[in-house]
Amino acid sequence: MKIYNESLAKMKQIVDTYTSQTIDLEIEKTVSTIIQNVAKDGDEALRDYERKFDNVNLADFSIPEFQLEQALDEIDADLRAALELAKRNITSFHKQEIENSFVDVSTPGIMRGEKITPMASVGLYVPGGTAAYPSTIMMCGIPAKLAGVKRVVMVTPPQPDGVNPAVLAAAKLAGVDEVYQIGGAQAIAALAYGTETIAPVDKIMGPGNIFVATAKKQVFGKVAIDMVAGPSEIGILADDSADAREVAADLLSQAEHDKRARPMLITDSQSLATAVSNEVDRQLATLPRKEIASVAVSDRGFIAVMDDVADMFELMNTVAPEHLEVQLANPTQYLGMIKNAGSVFLGRYASEPLGDYVAGPNHVLPTGGTARFASPLGVYDFVKRTQFIQFDEPSLKADVKAITKLARTEGLEAHARAVEARFSSKGE
Repeated sequence: MKIYNESLAKMKQIVDTYTSQTIDLEIEKTVSTIIQNVAKDGDEALRDYERKFDNVNLADFSIPEFQLEQALDEIDADLRAALELAKRNITSFHKQEIENSFVDVSTPGIMRGEKITPMASVGLYVPGGTAAYPSTIMMCGIPAKLAGVKRVVMVTPPQPDGVNPAVLAAAKLAGVDEVYQIGGAQAIAALAYGTETIAPVDKIMGPGNIFVATAKKQVFGKVAIDMVAGPSEIGILADDSADAREVAADLLSQAEHDKRARPMLITDSQSLATAVSNEVDRQLATLPRKEIASVAVSDRGFIAVMDDVADMFELMNTVAPEHLEVQLANPTQYLGMIKNAGSVFLGRYASEPLGDYVAGPNHVLPTGGTARFASPLGVYDFVKRTQFIQFDEPSLKADVKAITKLARTEGLEAHARAVEARFSSKGE
């Protein structure tokens, strides 16, 4: 990995080159055409695109419930135990996020409040191709069900030998209600606009390739989306108390996701920087996904050696990484210095894959610096908040002067008259 020994100001400039995102106009155009065709031609367009992109002829997109149950019964016992552990921990964590409606009647004659209502339906995109992601199904489906969503729909690309049984088993455990074998931008379009077979949803969640991410961005407004997720990334803050072998392994845990993944180490130790760089090269040699990880390391990975811990944190807050490991002595003391990160892993034994699978906090996280303003996926993403107000006559009368003054200041005479109408007929 490339090692930088630069000032904080210079490193902030360099970081921008690693985290910047570009818009591919050809992909935007292709995706727009796919969405328009699916919205217009429904199932026929889906079949055409599945033949074109996935080389399959599908008479029926739907995977029946009994296949999910069968997959859960037939998967390896250790895999089932792992999925069930993940379910317990994801459930126990996300239960803490459940919000309640409230009513405020603290002022006589006035009632104000907020009503929490679950979304009616959500769609979950689960990638196929180079890897299967049962963990993503658990991370998305369980919070949705805890929020009270009645209809959770999963779409996933068809596979030559059928959908991975682990994916189907996870769908059953997570409470998914409908499963369809469709992938790519066409699947996002189907979830947003609906077809003869697939009813539209209110929100779309889940990761995918650049075509899926672009499609989610383009249908936003017709439906809600969780986020426009970019390539996976990990930032590690480490001092000379960290183990270079472990740091390198954690960097590679994200580099193997995607050639555009971003593995980043920021340290105040030159010796650790050198040792980690050497370890990354050594471990890459035997990594099954070496072809992917090595590109991520060479093109998007870096190590920055800073003068002190304060500069380390300031630079990492600029990066705003999806995953942030703090491998410093007494890591919890630094939690207050972290301003921008999707999920934080404190200490040697909080290796990033712990969060990917069984710890409980969500692994659907903001990427590409969006942790500056975005949050992890949670129960709160599957509910709507509706406010309500009730005033009695004396309470409104007491506020007429303030309301009409503000309305007329903004040039909105009808606003003012609407309130005055409550009293003018009574000669007041």
